Amino acid sequence: MLRIGWFSTGRGEGSRGLLRFIHDAIDQGRLDAEIEFVFSNREPGEAEGSDQFFDLVRSRHLPLVTLSSARYRREHGGGPMARHRLGFDREAIRLLEPYRPDVCALAGYMLICSGDMCRHFPLLNLHGALPDGPTGTWQSVIWQLIESRSTQTGAMIHLATEEVDRGPVLSHCVVPITGTEFDRHWAALRARDAADIRSAEGEDFPLFQRIREAGYRREPFLLLETLRAVADGRLRVKPGVAQDGSGNPLRLRHPAGLPLTDQIEAALARA
Repeated sequence: MLRIGWFSTGRGEGSRGLLRFIHDAIDQGRLDAEIEFVFSNREPGEAEGSDQFFDLVRSRHLPLVTLSSARYRREHGGGPMARHRLGFDREAIRLLEPYRPDVCALAGYMLICSGDMCRHFPLLNLHGALPDGPTGTWQSVIWQLIESRSTQTGAMIHLATEEVDRGPVLSHCVVPITGTEFDRHWAALRARDAADIRSAEGEDFPLFQRIREAGYRREPFLLLETLRAVADGRLRVKPGVAQDGSGNPLRLRHPAGLPLTDQIEAALARA
């Protein structure tokens, strides 16, 4: 049985949905695993969204470990979190010492992990872009796709390293962003400047919303299929090491891990 550690800030419905989706798959026997702990960089009472996330964690009877990054930053002199990243992660590692996860999922975890954290746990990060695609937050990725008039996007699971969004890729899926759902929205962009739209409409811009929805629907399935591949030995992960089932290293970009587009589209069709 695969032992999973779960890292999440727990800000909103996306974080709750991912945890619910994977835990349901475990309960239904579709993933031979258990979630050993849930760790959040917020504490109860800090924000409404994370409190709702904690309610979900408790309702599923999962061990919850919290350490507020905001409080830690205040207590250690303030300033940007980057200044406190190593100290915070070392304290988090100390709190998680009783657990021995085989793999950890960064699922809506809004902190960049230090080298110490990446070397201590095998951290799988869900990034809403293809290998070699845009880096940054999912919002930034979508604007980059719009500005470059991209015809496809995707999502990938990679091993977290100190190089943000560029660790060895374990898996990916491709998401087309042209066709019936998208073409009229791309047409509306032709006579306008993407930067102006971003300033005037922001995330309310229909094309932005369609691209986000297309990726959002597939991300839970990508995480599930990747965890299943780790559980059955098709992927091997250790802190800082990602290999295929034969023990060959998975490099930063090529090969780009397991191609899971077909499995995910089939799962969506059944859902």
